[in-house]
Amino acid sequence: MEDTNDLIQERLKKLNSLKESGIDPYGGPFDVKNRAKDIIDNYGPLSKEELEAKNVSCTVAGRIIAMRDFGKACFAHIQDATGKIQVYLRKDALGTGYDILKNIDIGDIAGLSGKVFRTKTNELTIEAKDITLLCKSLRPLPEKWHGLKDIETRYRQRYVDLIANPSVKDMFLKRSRLIKSIRDFFDGRGFMEVETPMMHPIPGGANAKPFKTHHNALGMDLYLRIAPELYLKKLIVGGYERVYEINKNFRNEGISTKHNPEFTMLEFYIAYTDYRYLMDFTEELITFLCAEVAGGLSVPYGDADATIDFTLPWKRRTMHDAMQMHGVDPSVFSGAAAAGDYAVKNGIDIDKKAAHGKILDEIFKEKVEPNLIQPTFILDYPVELSPLAKRKKEDPGLVERFELFIGAREIANAFSELNDPADQRERFLSQVEARQMGDEEAGFMDEDFVRALEYGMPPTAGEGIGIDRLLMLFANAQSIRDVILFPQLKPEQ
Repeated sequence: MEDTNDLIQERLKKLNSLKESGIDPYGGPFDVKNRAKDIIDNYGPLSKEELEAKNVSCTVAGRIIAMRDFGKACFAHIQDATGKIQVYLRKDALGTGYDILKNIDIGDIAGLSGKVFRTKTNELTIEAKDITLLCKSLRPLPEKWHGLKDIETRYRQRYVDLIANPSVKDMFLKRSRLIKSIRDFFDGRGFMEVETPMMHPIPGGANAKPFKTHHNALGMDLYLRIAPELYLKKLIVGGYERVYEINKNFRNEGISTKHNPEFTMLEFYIAYTDYRYLMDFTEELITFLCAEVAGGLSVPYGDADATIDFTLPWKRRTMHDAMQMHGVDPSVFSGAAAAGDYAVKNGIDIDKKAAHGKILDEIFKEKVEPNLIQPTFILDYPVELSPLAKRKKEDPGLVERFELFIGAREIANAFSELNDPADQRERFLSQVEARQMGDEEAGFMDEDFVRALEYGMPPTAGEGIGIDRLLMLFANAQSIRDVILFPQLKPEQ
């Protein structure tokens, strides 16, 4: 196979030939009057005779993705943002303009005008009357333009992936539709969309390791936010009763098929409600989004013929009951020592200094989470795992919290918000102590948030939903990198 560098050199020769001919290989504006999909939708149903009678003219532009040269005529496919359409170029129709074709390659961007007709094989086609080169491509498209296969190249060179793989372009159209649908849902229910800071003097709102930076003018360290939670709750204190935010969170943790250090979150808060209200609200939200994005309430799951059914109602289980249902020894709930012994015997990696709640969480992740394929709410978590959630009155060792699992992934995390400033201060101090003991994901003391609670926050429920993971579900994507346009990767070698 001819080396890529040789192909680039050949294209550079054509580039110079174009310049010598007085043709700008990187042209200016072009008046695009038609799109490929519109032409196909509007004129695809018409017969050859009907097209001839209508004498349809059009002007399109896009990337040339296929060419078949027959000497004095050429067939090509041109692809724009909406799809592709065949074009027919004849020397006797283009005149001297036909000569430009000898310097045009697959991958070049061109504009052309012509008449819509049907070929002998009945394919809808544009017969070009003129052609304008708009951009010369110096690199050949991959694998003879039948699709970019190498997974790392696809993520690293997403621009090529989008050209070569139409399904990838469809994925990110779905992503755009998902985010628009989220806004439609919340705006239609009296919420206000807000923006809170991306750089925090104190990282908070989640247990995670933050990214740290330094602001020179202020002479202070700042952290990229791990969650917007504390700022959003300050808005509830200030008198807004329904707020939501769609924005980035950053966590300085590992990369996997489920994790990217930069990810998109939906977070929202509703005053005068609790976590049980949010379960009903979440069912309503996600079934609405599924219907909008996936076209129904059943979506494919994995490589087999399995499906996820979003039809209501969804299962609701306490963390305690779910673990017992999946074979976890009940002794793990008696204390940290018993839970630690169980984890070690079952090959579950835990920190020797971990609190009881943290050990239970690791056991849950290993023994229960992989089995939660259909939508399932897991309720009532240990207080150690939830420093910002309200305690259950009937069992103060637990909090009013749920996580929603679908497709063996955590999709949402929600709780009744802690609004007792004294209790919140004690929780923060416990987090500080855990941090001093070596837990890098433990939280910091946030005096300003405690002060805000001292002014009074009404009973409130709040929730965070990972938009990337939600799209993975609706599109049956196996990796979070498939739904992020430019995922983080190691540097190129």
